[in-house]
Amino acid sequence: MTGLLFVITAPSGAGKSSLIEALLKDDARLRLSISYTTRAPRPGECEGREYHFVDEPTFVAMLGRGEFLECAQVHGNRYGTAHGAVRRLLASGSDLVLEIDWQGAQQVRRLLPECIGIFVLPPSVAELQRRMRARAQDSESVIARRMASAHEELSHAPEFDYAIINNNFDEARRDLAAIVRAERIRTARQLERHPELFSPRT
Repeated sequence: MTGLLFVITAPSGAGKSSLIEALLKDDARLRLSISYTTRAPRPGECEGREYHFVDEPTFVAMLGRGEFLECAQVHGNRYGTAHGAVRRLLASGSDLVLEIDWQGAQQVRRLLPECIGIFVLPPSVAELQRRMRARAQDSESVIARRMASAHEELSHAPEFDYAIINNNFDEARRDLAAIVRAERIRTARQLERHPELFSPRT
């Protein structure tokens, strides 16, 4: 049976990565798709765990060979998801999480319309800015650039199937887990797994 593809998007600082990390820790059936990026690793990030870190020529060459399911340029850096890896994991029955921006999500929906889109919103724009400063990973100029794009990013939330407001982390984590569980027990998927239960012999 083909696995489920969950596409999770949020503006920088909304808490998306922390929510996904908690979700993966609690759900052994989920896999995280590792994207490619041209940006430098942040402190604590490792090759092949958060991203595959590549230089610009390598990324452009992969793009030219049609290796990306989706790709986007965000804050001056390129990001892309390898098409082949995603399809292989889904074909094996793995449920997969894509952590990508709204531009990438639009591209994935065009190619894989069965994907499940989840948008994570901050409780307010002011709180989003506070969180960016609190994590102390970016300069003020980078924060200003991210805040400038946050308004556009938030305007795309209605395109997604689900919207989670990350005001309380534990509650948002439970909401995210509930979405995954609900999608797994849709009638069509249960019928595919257990056809004998839907046509019992008399």
